[in-house]
Amino acid sequence: MTVILRPARSTDAGATGEILHGFAREHDWMPELHSRAETIAFCGRMIDQDWVTVAESDDGVVGFLALNGVEVHSLYLSAPARGQGIGQRLLDHAKAERSHLSLFAFQANGGARRFYERNGFAEVARSDGSDNDENLPDIKYVWHREEHADG
Repeated sequence: MTVILRPARSTDAGATGEILHGFAREHDWMPELHSRAETIAFCGRMIDQDWVTVAESDDGVVGFLALNGVEVHSLYLSAPARGQGIGQRLLDHAKAERSHLSLFAFQANGGARRFYERNGFAEVARSDGSDNDENLPDIKYVWHREEHADG
């Protein structure tokens, strides 16, 4: 599958919203708090703030990363696009121009936790979920670029 990364356009709100909404429907532990329309509108707001990079294949948008400064707000892929290195490309894109990143992952999301830990993110805090909309326990991760001393 040939995939390109590009800045999201307003017309990508539907595709990114479907991916995000689909994630809640796929996981029993994830509450479905918002309708499909509300999720699409939320993605539209992130796009309007220039946070979103999409991964696009011949099938259309297959994943996206929303980055607010140094915070990875969202990184989601459609189910068929998972396990093909697309999430890695999106994360590498975010890392390329930053010396550090932070994010939250739900404790129940073992796949995401393993992905971020494999990519050099370190756990710095845990919460009981009282500070997130989903009320799910989460973990804060940070990544810092390794600086190599020239010698």
